[in-house]
Amino acid sequence: MDVNSKLNKLMTERGWTRYKLAKECGLSESTLANVFSRNTMPSLATLETICLGFKISLSQFFAEDEMIECTPELKDLFEAWRYLTPDQKEAVLAVMKAMRNQ
Repeated sequence: MDVNSKLNKLMTERGWTRYKLAKECGLSESTLANVFSRNTMPSLATLETICLGFKISLSQFFAEDEMIECTPELKDLFEAWRYLTPDQKEAVLAVMKAMRNQ
């Protein structure tokens, strides 16, 4: 994976400049300039900080398919889902599918 291309893609999708990314993730502009100018993989800590600025996880960053941003509502849903029985999960999915088809 070309990390710089992915970073540029994420910035373009959001309409961000490197300055905006620096502000969102709390890194200095010079740190980000080094990431882009070296065209090498940044350290894991730096990449994680950048991902926090984008409000995505490292796994979302490296995902090849469409990214789904994990909003607070989705986090609540996933947390509740963990405690459902298989029958309850099946019932919830049936209700959600029915609602989607209305």
